[in-house]
Amino acid sequence: MTLNELPIGKEAIITEVGGEGVLRYRLLDMGLIPKTKVTVTKVAPMGDPIELRVRGYTLTIRIEDAQKIKVIEGAKI
Repeated sequence: MTLNELPIGKEAIITEVGGEGVLRYRLLDMGLIPKTKVTVTKVAPMGDPIELRVRGYTLTIRIEDAQKIKVIEGAKI
């Protein structure tokens, strides 16, 4: 499952961060790294962007970027 498919309020563990070059490094720099817990907290009215809770802070990313992040819902670290 990818991050954009995660329902609001559900917690998941990041398993893989895709993308290429600068985009991948940007996602990793924002704290979206494998084995990190992430929760979708809000989705904009038109569906893009989505708001996440990761590493104790709130982060907003585009659906296009969220599609590059694979997660496992409800998994334990």
